[in-house]
Amino acid sequence: MSNVLLNLRGVSKDFGGLRALNRVDLDVKKGVITALIGPNGAGKTTLINIISGVYGSSEGSVLFEGRSIDGLRSYEIAGMGISRTFQLTKLFGGMSVLENVMVGTHLWARRGNFWRTILNFPSVRREEVKIYEDAMEILRLTHIEHLAKEKSNNLPHGQQRLLELARAIATKPKLILLDEPAAGLNLHEQDRLQETLRSIVSMGITILLIEHHMRVVMNISDWVHVLDVGCKIGEGTPKDIGRNPAVVKAYLGKEY
Repeated sequence: MSNVLLNLRGVSKDFGGLRALNRVDLDVKKGVITALIGPNGAGKTTLINIISGVYGSSEGSVLFEGRSIDGLRSYEIAGMGISRTFQLTKLFGGMSVLENVMVGTHLWARRGNFWRTILNFPSVRREEVKIYEDAMEILRLTHIEHLAKEKSNNLPHGQQRLLELARAIATKPKLILLDEPAAGLNLHEQDRLQETLRSIVSMGITILLIEHHMRVVMNISDWVHVLDVGCKIGEGTPKDIGRNPAVVKAYLGKEY
């Protein structure tokens, strides 16, 4: 059985006369952290948007667990087990940190019928307790449990990114797409993030992340794909990528 969870073949995306992606091939294996790097404008976020159903591709195929997800809506793809974060955080600002994470449970929480909910049946109360406990555990995993009661729009940018990650975990995904999760984090917070990402993988969740902090990429990634002006110019282990002449010239500027 193949251990490839996500498979892209010949994926292109045109915006009018601009080709943002040009026949990109990319595999993400189960149970690992795969990084997607490259200069600004390389097409990284566009690729994530295609995988998550924000955009449709102009050509090519996207398979998740061997099943085509081309043309599916974002909520359908989320329901299959793909969750994501965004370059610009998208939180419910008027809700608490805890409530934001509890919202993420809607994909798996059991739906009680109207009268069972109104009459507050024991099964409904047990479900509410389970959701609360799971949300608090996820906040502990992302090291922001002390902010549980804080309104999310009061958080600094770095902590908002951790909250968005926590909410993505709450959906119980098979694959999480992370768009620059270390943006706005100091070195200590970056180390905490790496610890969290390793914990997520140990839970059986696969990660595909876009990241510009090469310290994080080199420390945390099992495999790296590199894009430049919409084309893939390299892939390999972090060590291989750090010495790849084409990648050094287009993006890194020096060997790692």
